[in-house]
Amino acid sequence: METFPRQYARTRRFTVGAPRSFAIAPNTHRISYLQSSSGSDPINKLWIHDPYSQTSTVLADPRDLKVTGEKREISEEEQSRRERAREVGSGIVAFSSSAASSGVAFTLDGTLYTADLESKEIKGFETASSVFDPQISPNGNLVAYVSGGDLRYIDSSGNDLLVAGNEDPNQSYGVADFIAAEEMGRRRGHWWSPRGDRLLVTEVDVSNVLNWHILSSSDPSSPPKSLRYPKAGTNNPEVKLGVYTLEGAVLPIDWSLSAFWEYLVNIQWTEESLIYLTVQARDQQSMGILKVDSDTGSIEEIYRWSDKYWVEIITGAPKIIGEQIITVEDRNDARSLVIDNQPISGDDLQVRSLINCNKQGVLAAVSADPLEQHIMHFDFDGVRTPFTEGTGVHDAVSNGALTVIQSRNMDDHGVRTIILREGSPISEIQDHSEKPNLSLNINFHKLGKNKLESVVLLPQSHDGTSPIPVLLDPYGGPHAQRVRCAQGLFGVSQWFADQGFAVIVSDGRGTPGRSPAFEREIYGDLATFALEDQIAALSAAAEIYTYLDPSRVGIRGWSFGGYLAALAVLRRPDIFHAAVAGAPVTDWNLYDTHYTERYLGHPQHNPENYKNTNLCNEAHKLENPLLLIHGLADDNVVAAHTFQLSQALLEAGKPHEVLPLSGVTHMTPQETVAENILQVQLQFLQKSLGMTKEVSHE
Repeated sequence: METFPRQYARTRRFTVGAPRSFAIAPNTHRISYLQSSSGSDPINKLWIHDPYSQTSTVLADPRDLKVTGEKREISEEEQSRRERAREVGSGIVAFSSSAASSGVAFTLDGTLYTADLESKEIKGFETASSVFDPQISPNGNLVAYVSGGDLRYIDSSGNDLLVAGNEDPNQSYGVADFIAAEEMGRRRGHWWSPRGDRLLVTEVDVSNVLNWHILSSSDPSSPPKSLRYPKAGTNNPEVKLGVYTLEGAVLPIDWSLSAFWEYLVNIQWTEESLIYLTVQARDQQSMGILKVDSDTGSIEEIYRWSDKYWVEIITGAPKIIGEQIITVEDRNDARSLVIDNQPISGDDLQVRSLINCNKQGVLAAVSADPLEQHIMHFDFDGVRTPFTEGTGVHDAVSNGALTVIQSRNMDDHGVRTIILREGSPISEIQDHSEKPNLSLNINFHKLGKNKLESVVLLPQSHDGTSPIPVLLDPYGGPHAQRVRCAQGLFGVSQWFADQGFAVIVSDGRGTPGRSPAFEREIYGDLATFALEDQIAALSAAAEIYTYLDPSRVGIRGWSFGGYLAALAVLRRPDIFHAAVAGAPVTDWNLYDTHYTERYLGHPQHNPENYKNTNLCNEAHKLENPLLLIHGLADDNVVAAHTFQLSQALLEAGKPHEVLPLSGVTHMTPQETVAENILQVQLQFLQKSLGMTKEVSHE
């Protein structure tokens, strides 16, 4: 029988075969999306679903497409985009749809293709070099794309023409910079005008950004990769904007306004003459909306909101509809839908994202309970119309007429995809992903005085009396929840449980979905409260499950969870007896500006915040086993974090283990790595906690 780690790796965390990346055609309402043919087929195809006939057909199959000209390697820009998007798929992994036609554009192995949803015609194009981020124009007859840092476009005759570019390797056009893509959710750098005759283009200059080097390969002949990385307290890339004609004439847009605004968050080109920019200050305590005249370049600030901690960036927000300004802001103890500076969603809901805004109102994802997420429509007076019901986590895509809702819950495997018209279901797209070859033995709790959302997973075979070692399996930091009502979140935790652990997963202070105040508890200190809450969850769980063995407690985590795992075994060896820290941040001075400064402030102004959260300063405290795992190709949390902690531990005379992963990035997409890394962690924990059970192959 196939092991769970093998299945987990082969199915790419059970994402293979699930439908995703939906776009709704404006006139026919046909739905284009990506999906592989089965749970064992990793290659995504481009599909069309007709919700009225309830049929799905393949529009583009990578296996059938002939490469135009010489086959190219995936460009460095595309590899970076996939890393920023945590993309683990293959085949067609993204596409661009037209706002007013039936056209779509996509790439395959660096080659540009267009497809028509009506005629089903597919065209391939010869281009100057490998294609990245193609964007089809509103009328569908032009495609802009990035290649080698230049912005180019294909005209209606198939000619490949330059819009903007130069020979400077430190400058790129039409690309989202690292901070925008990794931390702000803006992964694009060029946008068509509503008429499709001009482009708004970013010019990114990284010449003043720190130049780092990553030796990602075990091959000594491989040169190191050069990386421009804006670590906390240093220069960000300079991001300029310009409105370009197709002939290359440019109208500069001076959006930074005397350098007060540091970050370009997103854009909305609502009508031919007006562009709205969302911008954020360096300290992230202010966000603004700028109205830009695309004909003259004149700029007017029309709205600003602030917070003494930070202003959160919300997917899909803000939006301008006519004269109305729609934002999501933290008011009272809620993340509220705000229209023209008036909150309308009430204090009982946390708005998670905006899905669609039009003259009839706003469709949003909201949480009344952090375990769940629902889709709800608000009119401009605040009247609510729920689009989803039943316990679970629901996401959506909508064009106002049709809404695609994807739902996950604790009762069913995978994702259910329903298409609604006027709030009523009319069609469904099937999920082909595999079902995990294990069953969940899971219990939800609110643990400790802070009533932390938590789960306890137990072995299927435990008798409920004999002592059992404990494994904490948190993320435990900002921007991510581990505890929600969705089966797919708990497969790995259950596998560890089935190897003989009671596994506790708990979302402590700093995690989203509960309230702004709960998130802001960690401001200035990413260590103390995050660790306190894991200890509180452990203590409270031990009162419920009296057979938990307090003398054998391990903790594992990745990224922020890796930081938390290493922190736990360093600060509280009396409680945590072994830790596995995967890709941990160990020194916040080495992490990027936008994320780090949001929570710890600028290192020049708040040096104590960085000193007090630096794991290297606590290396001398290590008493119990610690395994550090890091991908050498990681350009998000660079491997220097692990190396510096390892050096500090060595200098303090503290034995520990380090597992470097050659060629592996932050998201460990390689199948063999994803499989075996679970087995390595299990063996380390079993050995460190004195468990006699051998590695299971079930």
